[in-house]
Amino acid sequence: MPAPIHILSAGAVQPGLSKVIENFRRESAEEVIVSFATAPAIAKRIAAGEIFDIAIAPQQVIEELATQEKIAPDHRAALGRIGVGVMVRTGAPLPNIATVEALKSALISADSLVFNQASTGLYLENLFDRLGITEQVKNKATRYPDFAAVLDHVAKGHGSEIAFGATTVIIENAGKGVRLVGPLPAAIQNYTTYAAALSANASPAARTLLHYLATPAAREIFTAAGIERC
Repeated sequence: MPAPIHILSAGAVQPGLSKVIENFRRESAEEVIVSFATAPAIAKRIAAGEIFDIAIAPQQVIEELATQEKIAPDHRAALGRIGVGVMVRTGAPLPNIATVEALKSALISADSLVFNQASTGLYLENLFDRLGITEQVKNKATRYPDFAAVLDHVAKGHGSEIAFGATTVIIENAGKGVRLVGPLPAAIQNYTTYAAALSANASPAARTLLHYLATPAAREIFTAAGIERC
């Protein structure tokens, strides 16, 4: 039996990637094993020597892996970009986030703010500084390693809580105790661009899958999941 294709992928692209992989499995009969993690965790796992065929991560992480010679040169596929969304517990009042000033007011008024320790969380740290509200919100921020923990916290939470995450995963989990309020206002929106890259020792089957990720059929699925074309 041929060896399975191993993918290390950022969780933000899971809603679209899972469907694309399902189609690829059906059409090719190849076995694909996907491990989802945060971008920092992916970088650490690869640096520690974990074996993989394809890495899917923010463009910056892919560039770092190329510098470390962990991925094959010139074997990449762009998946698209994903913005930051705002969510609340199902049934909770929807905060006004239509403008930057409205968002600032909502954040200051909230009982707590919940977000991850990955790319979304890093951007929010800088955003709070830019908005001049770091001191006002720092004692009510709760951070988790990944979106799954953020989702669980908000779904089981109480009071006025505002949470953040990639728009793709918020949309995918709507109805599981949370709802999407909307994306960040355009003036302060942050997009993360995701790309796939082959490891230096990737199998021919992995190369076929990488090419499949860039097909029109795959592109249509990614777009439907909220992964915008760059």
